[in-house]
Amino acid sequence: MTATFDRNDGRPRTAWPGAEDQRPAKVVDIELSQPLPAITTTAVDGRPYREVWAIVRVFEEPVGLVPVSTDGPVLSTAALSAAVERECGGVVRARARAAGADPVRMLSGLGDGSASTPGFLAGHARAAATGPQITVVVCTRGRPDDLARALRSLADQSYPRFDVLVVDNAPADGRTALLVAGLGPDGPPVAYTVERRPGLSWARNHALAQVTSPVVAWLDDDEVADRHWLSEIAAAFAEAPDAAAVSGSVVPAELETLPQLWFEQYGGHTKGRGFVGAVFRGHDGAGRSPLYPLPVFGVGANMAFRVDELRRLGGFDTALGAGTLTRSGEDTLVFAQILVSGGVVVYRPSALTRHFHRPDYRSLELQMTGYGTGLTAYYTSLLAHDWRLIGPLLRLLPTAAKDTFGGGGERLSRVPDTFPRELLRRKARGMIVGPFAYMRARRAARALEGAAQ
Repeated sequence: MTATFDRNDGRPRTAWPGAEDQRPAKVVDIELSQPLPAITTTAVDGRPYREVWAIVRVFEEPVGLVPVSTDGPVLSTAALSAAVERECGGVVRARARAAGADPVRMLSGLGDGSASTPGFLAGHARAAATGPQITVVVCTRGRPDDLARALRSLADQSYPRFDVLVVDNAPADGRTALLVAGLGPDGPPVAYTVERRPGLSWARNHALAQVTSPVVAWLDDDEVADRHWLSEIAAAFAEAPDAAAVSGSVVPAELETLPQLWFEQYGGHTKGRGFVGAVFRGHDGAGRSPLYPLPVFGVGANMAFRVDELRRLGGFDTALGAGTLTRSGEDTLVFAQILVSGGVVVYRPSALTRHFHRPDYRSLELQMTGYGTGLTAYYTSLLAHDWRLIGPLLRLLPTAAKDTFGGGGERLSRVPDTFPRELLRRKARGMIVGPFAYMRARRAARALEGAAQ
């Protein structure tokens, strides 16, 4: 049954029987090396959750995001264990055996914490001893409460060598400056700077010009970083010394409304990449064209670069991204440019962040339109940078059409029947205007650049 809803708060009216009295899903962390806890399925407002989405960990390493239908006021261990076995049982067994633990007990919800030194944490110890200084950049605009939450998560990082740069993009007031000025001595050093030109790419490039560390990592202001986020980024660069970029997984921080759930069902930020790590090398792209970002090679909400490589590319295209007519696409372009030029991108799912998806339907409509606009704007930008790519792009058209409009495509095959088709039409309309939006945004960017000189 297709849902109808209130556009303001996203609460369903007829999505499934009794939907008005239910919340979509509860997001929890479970650690399989310990006995599984009782997971209640009632929200603070008294409404029951329809599902539990479990971020599954083995000795602190995240290995999967597993949805489980609720089966009572407390989720049964049997239901959770069965879902974990189905979604990521093989990975759990491999991690358990490598750590000297009993995989049967783990998958039965009876983990007892016994292990040698798990490889995940041992890798952190090596990274902490030899890893580079990392600058974490948080670009923000008019959301000091969200920013405060993101900064708190950075204060709890297990990695010791990093600093933070907050870029206040076209601020309308001094709230963000006051927030940063009022931070206490606990936590990493936090610097503050202002980029007056509106647009995420302008803010990113402003930060890039100031960074002095060899590695820069990006966190959105509506995210929180897992405690081991930076340790995993440092470990990934150490294990792949030729890597230009590392990107991690982005899981939902909450799924309290249907629009939040729909966004995640459509692929969320990692667009179906999942928890299987990958190394993409130039035109190989692990069997996929480096020009075709499905699943994504990396995502702007969780990415890190060697600073010299990012500067070699010229930074981010200021005609792409949030705050411009194109709405998105600046991150996709950078990853594609790295791969097309023969570079290496590492996807490290255990470098995890949590994103607070937009809770209301109207915001999700705008986001889907923006994704469509940004996608074709990205392709327009590719051609603007190098017309020789027109041949490879034309060869991608049948695959792109199938994924976007055909029922057998990779993207739509994962979207449930309850997903509002209007959102797909919104994305398609955005794709139509993307090339025109890019050309207009490019002219606007040149005007802003000229005015600043």
